[in-house]
Amino acid sequence: MNKIRTVLVVGLGLFALVLGWRWGFASQERSAAVQTSIIGELNLPGEGKFVRAEAPMVFEFPKDHGAHNDFQTEWWYYTGNLASETGRRFGYQLTFFRRAIVPPDMRTGRPSEWGVEQVYLAHFGFTDVENDQFYASEKIGRGAAGLAQAIGEPAYQVWLDDWQVVQIGDNQYEMKAKTDQVAIELELRNLKGEILQGDRGYSRKGEEAGNASYYISQTRLETRGEIRILNEQFEVSGLSWMDHEFSSSALGEDQVGWDWFALQLNNDMELMLFTLRKSDGSIDRFSSATLILPDGQTRQFTSDQFLVEVKDQWKSPKTGAVYPSAWSIRIPSVDLILDLRPLVSDQELVVSYIYWEGAVYAEGKIGEQIVSGYGYVELTGYGQSMRGRF
Repeated sequence: MNKIRTVLVVGLGLFALVLGWRWGFASQERSAAVQTSIIGELNLPGEGKFVRAEAPMVFEFPKDHGAHNDFQTEWWYYTGNLASETGRRFGYQLTFFRRAIVPPDMRTGRPSEWGVEQVYLAHFGFTDVENDQFYASEKIGRGAAGLAQAIGEPAYQVWLDDWQVVQIGDNQYEMKAKTDQVAIELELRNLKGEILQGDRGYSRKGEEAGNASYYISQTRLETRGEIRILNEQFEVSGLSWMDHEFSSSALGEDQVGWDWFALQLNNDMELMLFTLRKSDGSIDRFSSATLILPDGQTRQFTSDQFLVEVKDQWKSPKTGAVYPSAWSIRIPSVDLILDLRPLVSDQELVVSYIYWEGAVYAEGKIGEQIVSGYGYVELTGYGQSMRGRF
């Protein structure tokens, strides 16, 4: 959906381009303070010149796992919950964002391989549950000269510098990312194929035509590999989740943020749910949920068919933002009740924009069946309003 994923890349395109020309960088990490100060001074090309999501489309894979450069914004969002052989738990987020900085009707085909029409941003977050530690890093790079790109054919891959996800076989992928503090090297196997969210992959976010995204998920990625935290290394296994969305839309005038949930349960079901929050505190009617069944079939739910109740709060010592920190989710028509809690309270990213994204544990029931599992939650509009930032 149009979560922080839209907001994070808006403005960063021109920011990265300016820095690239001025300092000649390929891809590098910058402080949030420097990035935010420059982003706020930039004007962006109008949305109307980009292709918009206005109706369902027919997808072709792996081609449509690659970039759709005529849309203004796109992201490839990976999250996962992993455990070592001794049961020590970890969570990770690795996300690649693409931002078009030149509308399709203004592109002239620059002859230099350094000519920039697309800019990429990436976030790498890592949660060490046992030590109550959270690590977050950010990179920005040109979508040119092989520095950052996303392609679907002949095989899917997305990368920014040495952070990457590469298809290595049918439904199999290799992921790598590292910083001075943490590193992951994982293999992912897609167990359920592609899940099309919304109406055959067309996900409405508001009243206006084109206020929507194309939304593809891989909701159950069997994951194995190695991680490093400082000087410690671990063999790990678990489950990952991938969201791929592209659009040229933005939040509506009265939408200030969103809460997004992606849960993987031990009965081979998954739940994706998002609520769009309005300025008066109410939930927008375009909020939505999808229950993915063991065979990959889906059940869709509208905002009046589910309830998300906040059970606790957490205040960030870094930003002063107050976030929800425990939830109860109910979908009465399938007798679903889930209680969620974060594995670590502080999983707030203070990068170009402020948001909370972290690993959670869920337990409850679906009908008479007791279920539990892990997942990720994303919270925006608490540290700063998302409105007016794109």
